[in-house]
Amino acid sequence: MKRVFIDTSGFYALLIVDDRNHERAEELFRVGAREGWRSVTTNAVVVEAHALFLHRSRPGRQNALRFLDTIESEAHDVMRVRRDDERNAITLIRAHRDKKYSLCDALSFVVMERLQIREAISFDEDFRSYGRFTVL
Repeated sequence: MKRVFIDTSGFYALLIVDDRNHERAEELFRVGAREGWRSVTTNAVVVEAHALFLHRSRPGRQNALRFLDTIESEAHDVMRVRRDDERNAITLIRAHRDKKYSLCDALSFVVMERLQIREAISFDEDFRSYGRFTVL
């Protein structure tokens, strides 16, 4: 079964119809459902995405709850960030001095590498600039 990592921007684009990447996100999630992809994210992404929906979308609370309903569905595996993941993400941020990766993105990269996931649904430029994954 193909596993695909879902970033905050992927969830946001899927659920917010006004997002400029909404149609592409819908298409990717349709393909994933048809082909039986297993979507994976982290608890760090869930926290970041919830805050984004709450504060940047309208109606914020309603969208944030809809996102949590989506996460609770059996279609998504939420991986817990480990202590080693945190340490490795901080090391990654320090090593890539020319980048402005958020801690959440760096955690995503580290978890993807640990789980050997090579593809992501993300509209965040940091996933492309990291260069080790295929951004769908």
